[in-house]
Amino acid sequence: MAKKRVGDPWMPAADYSRTLKGLSLNLLVADIDASVAFAKTVLLADTVYVDPDFAVLTRDGASWILHADHTYDSHPLVGFVSGQEGRGAGAEFRVHDLDPDEAEQCAREAGYTVLAGAADKGHGLRETYILDPDGYCWVPDLPVTG
Repeated sequence: MAKKRVGDPWMPAADYSRTLKGLSLNLLVADIDASVAFAKTVLLADTVYVDPDFAVLTRDGASWILHADHTYDSHPLVGFVSGQEGRGAGAEFRVHDLDPDEAEQCAREAGYTVLAGAADKGHGLRETYILDPDGYCWVPDLPVTG
């Protein structure tokens, strides 16, 4: 399927690619708007750019990229994720210094799946496990105090 964006992106792909350093996360998603809404509501992420095909999100210096499924129509991963329920099986994406109790409350109010409510863990973090609309597992956490 062709891209759905009308007009030019906010910057040419080659220019954006040259800005990337270190680790980059590209997540294939069924619906860009639904995934952006989750990131903004639960993870308190900021949007750098959003169109129907692609989005760039940031929080506390970390960034990640969303690609709509239809933009990967000739990519090797499309066959792997097609029809999968929960695309990030075995992976968890940790969002440090994000209050897990508040994230859990926001997730529940917005109707997202909370796999495990906020709890103090033996490794020194208070954390919650929340699934986004595509089944990726996000773990907001804070150091346990006291």
